[in-house]
Amino acid sequence: MQGSSRLVLAHFWVAFTAFAFAVPLGAWQMLVRSPLHRWVDPERYYVAVTAHGSTLAYVFPTLVVMGFGYAVCAVSLGRPMHGMRLAWSSLVMVSAGALIALATVAAGKATVLYTFYPPLLGSPWYYGGILLAVAGSWIWVGLMVWHFRRWKRDHPGQPVPLAMFATTAGALLWAWTSLGVGSEIAFLILPNAFGWTDTLDAGLARMLFSWTLHAIVYFWLMPAYIAFYVLLPQSAGGRLYSDKMGRIAFLQLLVFSMPIGMHHLFGDPQVGAGFKFLHAVFTGMVAVPTLLTIFTICASLEIAGRLRGGRGVFGWVAALPWDRPLVLASGLSLVMLGLGGAGGLINMSYALNATVHNTQFVTAHFHLIYGGSVVTMYFAIAYELWPRMTGRAISPKLMQWQLWSWFVGILVVTLPWHVVGMMGQPRRMAYYDFADPALAPQAIWVSISAVGGAILVFSTLVLVAGLLGSHRGPVSEQAPLRFSLALRPPLRLPASLNGFGVWIVLVAALTVVNYGYPIAQILLLQRSGVATYPVEVR
Repeated sequence: MQGSSRLVLAHFWVAFTAFAFAVPLGAWQMLVRSPLHRWVDPERYYVAVTAHGSTLAYVFPTLVVMGFGYAVCAVSLGRPMHGMRLAWSSLVMVSAGALIALATVAAGKATVLYTFYPPLLGSPWYYGGILLAVAGSWIWVGLMVWHFRRWKRDHPGQPVPLAMFATTAGALLWAWTSLGVGSEIAFLILPNAFGWTDTLDAGLARMLFSWTLHAIVYFWLMPAYIAFYVLLPQSAGGRLYSDKMGRIAFLQLLVFSMPIGMHHLFGDPQVGAGFKFLHAVFTGMVAVPTLLTIFTICASLEIAGRLRGGRGVFGWVAALPWDRPLVLASGLSLVMLGLGGAGGLINMSYALNATVHNTQFVTAHFHLIYGGSVVTMYFAIAYELWPRMTGRAISPKLMQWQLWSWFVGILVVTLPWHVVGMMGQPRRMAYYDFADPALAPQAIWVSISAVGGAILVFSTLVLVAGLLGSHRGPVSEQAPLRFSLALRPPLRLPASLNGFGVWIVLVAALTVVNYGYPIAQILLLQRSGVATYPVEVR
């Protein structure tokens, strides 16, 4: 990987160490609020929830995205990376910020969940740690954009490799969307946490967080989509159906991801109905790049299947090499993406959202998308890169066991959550009294989801065993990492499909239209601040 293997491996080890810490916390939460366990101190429960959410929202995916980005940068551009000291500094900042934030949570000083909605207020160390981790990731953003621009300068008129184009789109998306949570922490929460202000505008804080809240999901999705486009077709034995369709899909994700966050604020009075409707419309537009991706990837897989002898309407599906981890992971991921996406259409609907708002249905949706579809592709990416970084193979059978067990565990966790959500069960609750006749029908479903949590812990142990084993097995020859070729590789591209200038302007304009007036309106309101409520475990 052009000398970047140690850097990529370090990112992945920190990421999956954090992941192995967070998954059992989630499983414990499901167990202790189920009929299978007696109630625990709610404060302990919220410590676990905050640590689980903060790790899996800000630490694990960010490090996977960064590590995979460095690998893509080195391999797709075909030359060693520059700025290695900055890259290592970025890793140190993200890791240090994560440790500071999680240590504060473990001490019981910030049981505010990963959304940290005011007026609840934790220790400034928690917010400072999160801000440090986000700032560290901005260095990665700068490195990706710099390498992108440098390659274009050295290769005038040539198409930037799709993998690097998509990675840069993800970096730009993160740079823009992370400004929301960064601004909320720096200008609203930290001044109050340090005692410099008496009140805090909770409505403005929620709006700034919504700037980040949903677009961050597409930042998490980017590596999964990149793997679909540039790793899967080759692994399946075929070619990418269309390079241009891939570029269009990534540009649409960049543009449509930003002006949609307020669909999380449908129940908030500080946002007008008109802007809620506007965000609902743009939320629906996010389905377009997803559907485009599903079409392109299915067409690419059909090419591979028919090259392998598949005949008939669906014979190509059976002909695909499902024993290869990347192919298996992609198939499982697409199934979960379809199921989770259907739930997303309900969440984005102004009318239907009122039915499931703040219930376990919402938790089920984002765990199925992120914990299911996205994380499964993170596993696949690790399985592709790890042997090439260590020079030692991972057992194919072990990888298949891990992927199947994770798939089963996610479904056993999230499908019951969808059911109890539609039954009205609220989320973010430390316990439920299932002796109450109104809640008794939900008990069996909550118990089933707790069993799913145990399956996920088992799958995580298998994952860790496989990754550790890759450092202890015999050294073997590993094929270099290569990205899929398109069926018709483009020789020339219009500037709009080979750069981001016009798209960045469009993103900024849509943000001003969709967020400018509501933010200005709140800023101009008088006496909109409220007293904060410090929380800590005593």
